[in-house]
Formats: sequence, C-alpha cells, structure tokens
Amino acid sequence: MTKAILRETPRQNPCAQCGTPIPRPDWIEPGEGRVSYIWTCHACNYRFEAVAIFDEVAVERPPLAA
Repeated sequence: MTKAILRETPRQNPCAQCGTPIPRPDWIEPGEGRVSYIWTCHACNYRFEAVAIFDEVAVERPPLAA
C-alpha cells in the first residue's frame, strides 16, 4: 500500500491559511487505510496536517499466513 501512495505524493497543495501553493509535504505517515501529510507554508509559516482516507476495497493487506 505505501509504495503506491508514495508514487502519488500530492504536490502544490494550497496553504490552509494564505493559499500559497506548497511544493511537497514535509512528512508522510502511512497508516491503516489512511495517509497523513504534514505541510508547512514558507510564505506565512503556517503548519497543518491533511489526511487521506481510503476505502477498504482499495487497501491492500499483507497475508496473515504464508
């Protein structure tokens, strides 16, 4: 799951405060059915988190046993 998501890293996300495009997130943290992104705007120094939540069908899970 993580590799597919990291290939599609969001770019040019607008700042939640001033709207300036941010080239890429500072931090990406994949989790169970979600990915969190930490963004920092260098224009106004605002920091925020965005979370992408995926449908259960789209999430690939590793097998429990071989």
